[in-house]
Amino acid sequence: MKKILLLFWILSGLFMGLSQVPEKMSYQAVVRNGSGQLLSNQGIAIKVSVLQGSPAGTLVYSERLTGNTNANGLITMEIGTGTVLSGTFATIDWPSGSYYLKTETDPSGGTNYTIAGTSQLLSVPYAMYAKSAGGGGGSFTIPYTNTVNNAGTLFSLTNDGDGTSLEGNNNTTTSNIAAVRGIVTSAAPGGFSSAVRGINNGTGGLGIGAYGSHAGSGWGVYGTTPNGLGVYGNATANGTGVYANSNAGTGLTATSNNGIPASISIFNNANNNNALSVSTVGNGTAVNVTTSGNGAGVKSATGAGFAIHGITTAQSSAGVLGSNTGNGEAVVGLTTSDIAGAVVGRNDGGGYGVRGFVATNTTGTGIGVYGQVGINNSTGRAGRFENFNQTNTTGNTFEVQSNGNGNIPDNTQGNAASFVLDNNNSVGAAVRGEVNTIFGNFGAAAVFGVSSGTGGRAGLFYASNPAGNGASLIALTDGNGNAITANAGKDGNGVETNIDGAGNALYAWVPTFSTGRAGRFEIFNDANTSDVITVKTVGNGIAGNFKVDRTTGTSAAVKGEVNSQFANFGTAGIYGISSGTGGYAGLFHASNVAGNGPSVLALTDGNGNAITANAGGNGDGIEASCDGPGNAISGFIPNFGTGKAGRFANFNSANGQAVVHITTNGTGSTLLINHQGPSGNIATYQNASVNVARINKAGTGYFNGGTQNSGADVAEAFDVEGTISEYEPGDILVISTNSDRTVEKSSAPYSNLVAGVYATKPGVLLTEEHIDTDISNKVPMGVIGVIPTKVCLENGKIKRGDLLVTSSKKGIAMKANPKKVKIGQVIGKALQDYDQKGIGKIQVLVNIK
Repeated sequence: MKKILLLFWILSGLFMGLSQVPEKMSYQAVVRNGSGQLLSNQGIAIKVSVLQGSPAGTLVYSERLTGNTNANGLITMEIGTGTVLSGTFATIDWPSGSYYLKTETDPSGGTNYTIAGTSQLLSVPYAMYAKSAGGGGGSFTIPYTNTVNNAGTLFSLTNDGDGTSLEGNNNTTTSNIAAVRGIVTSAAPGGFSSAVRGINNGTGGLGIGAYGSHAGSGWGVYGTTPNGLGVYGNATANGTGVYANSNAGTGLTATSNNGIPASISIFNNANNNNALSVSTVGNGTAVNVTTSGNGAGVKSATGAGFAIHGITTAQSSAGVLGSNTGNGEAVVGLTTSDIAGAVVGRNDGGGYGVRGFVATNTTGTGIGVYGQVGINNSTGRAGRFENFNQTNTTGNTFEVQSNGNGNIPDNTQGNAASFVLDNNNSVGAAVRGEVNTIFGNFGAAAVFGVSSGTGGRAGLFYASNPAGNGASLIALTDGNGNAITANAGKDGNGVETNIDGAGNALYAWVPTFSTGRAGRFEIFNDANTSDVITVKTVGNGIAGNFKVDRTTGTSAAVKGEVNSQFANFGTAGIYGISSGTGGYAGLFHASNVAGNGPSVLALTDGNGNAITANAGGNGDGIEASCDGPGNAISGFIPNFGTGKAGRFANFNSANGQAVVHITTNGTGSTLLINHQGPSGNIATYQNASVNVARINKAGTGYFNGGTQNSGADVAEAFDVEGTISEYEPGDILVISTNSDRTVEKSSAPYSNLVAGVYATKPGVLLTEEHIDTDISNKVPMGVIGVIPTKVCLENGKIKRGDLLVTSSKKGIAMKANPKKVKIGQVIGKALQDYDQKGIGKIQVLVNIK
């Protein structure tokens, strides 16, 4: 094992209590190995022995200590707390001579002590010496100053008697002296650190943690701080944090030159106790607040409760009393809330929530209750009365009653109630009545006027200014009910209207924001044969002129409706007759050239046709033309419909005309069919209601009787090497070895790469491209069928039925020698003889083999 170097020193604990001295000494050591490296975070064991007289003196005490080194190799132990091996630590007679401390160390934490060291104890801890010597604790040299770094209590005095454990006296008259002073020198001490702390562990009600008294007019306890708390009292249970008491003077006085003298707060949202509780059993004022400035005597704010809640149980007293002996207001309630009131009068009995009355004034200027709004450009209501009890059917929410006789010459005076909106720029109402109910009973009205005598009117509305343009009466409704309902119970008219000037006796109109009718007339008596409305003119003007004069209007200028189970001639919502030799029974003209609306729109919700047209003579049932780019006829099914966009049928078996005739003189398609649905076919063709051909949504055609095409071969579109202009129909094409899916002209005889012939007119052209893709840069290579093919006489004359292969000439075929032909070299068989010089074309049945 490597040699272990052990550096240690003894730090005495300075246990200075006069009784109950701790029987132990502090011990620290730094442990290193033979290379001088620290033994960090390692468990070790040390055997400690106290020897008397010399390093090899008499053993008076020994014990075994264990512990762990820290990251710096430091171990801290207390001698006197280990496992005793011999002797008694408390009975060592320290004054009897010199003592030596021997340490033996096992770095593995066992009992194999490999190294040892002995050092003399040069100073015996003072408290142990004092105890052993039987003295009274020795003496200090005054002034005594010392600095140590110890987490324990440095100085402790315990007194089991009635005296004071520690007392400081100072007899000087100098300012700012202290009998006892505690200082926390750190600029950033931990929370609740204290320079002086008084602790009373008694559980009685009269104990005091810290007690300050003063015999003169000074302060018993004085605390000061620049930003913190000068004096802080905290009650952790049901006690009182700070208690102030006075037998004659003032229990608590708080003053301030610039700050707030006293601040009282509760920071616990669940605490329902009073933030400040003030009570008195005498006749004096519980809280007396005076101010000589412009501030408020008492200012109270609340989030949800009462800013001020005054309670009284005596009839002669008041919960809140405001008295004013000058010109100000006795009580002013101020609120900035949008929902709460500044002043609330509440009544839980049979009295008044708020009562205002004129007691002695007889000049006529006194007001019992005065509500104002508009001061300083304020807005809102001067008064509001509400009844929240739905079962209260007898009490009026607001009552006005007068026993006066009124004033006939001046109807503005002597009324039970007079409402005047005295502002010629106003848009408000002098009186506004509102009722919110689901019932339409007699009397359930916002304003209910009754004339109970033989004269008078239940309501009178008079626009008295001859220069005014306002209506005497306007009735509006936002619901489904009538704005005005008039009924004459006897022989009078429901509504009588006349005109003295040039206006209209009856003018009904629908404003720009409305969608209703300007007029409606109905007869509910089925025995009444009179016209519902009769309009007649003897002039040359139109008998009835109907116009919806709004560019964004959606209502009809004229709507005719008939509700009948019969379809007799003339039973129509609108019945137009042209009885002369000219004219139209109906004319519909969309005259705006920029308009998009149809001239006629016909709809049916039943099983009948939206439009039925019949020409009794030689005319067309329907003639439709289009001068612009639109459709002469457009048939469509909306996204919720299930019918057909168009149907044409010929029921006359002797009629040889085409059911549908489509002609175009333009350059567009004669017929365009666009399928945009998720399924179904683009076209289906039937014979006797049986499908014989169809084209599905993907463009695939199915034909029960087969197909016939003008071409005689099947070709497929291929890319070519070079440019398409270098190729022409009849060329022999082979697979390119330079590019994928590409062909080129043949250039060698008996080529195994031969693929097909540049088709002249393929009957079927195959391609992987979309039908709208331009494939003009690709060649239609015929792979099977009859194709005109370029040939030469390089291998002799060609007879019908001869096998053809590639020649040495580029893109030209020749007769094959059957003995040389291999699989994959034959283009096809000749269908014509060829014995001409040079290069020509013959019909070839192409079939690569």
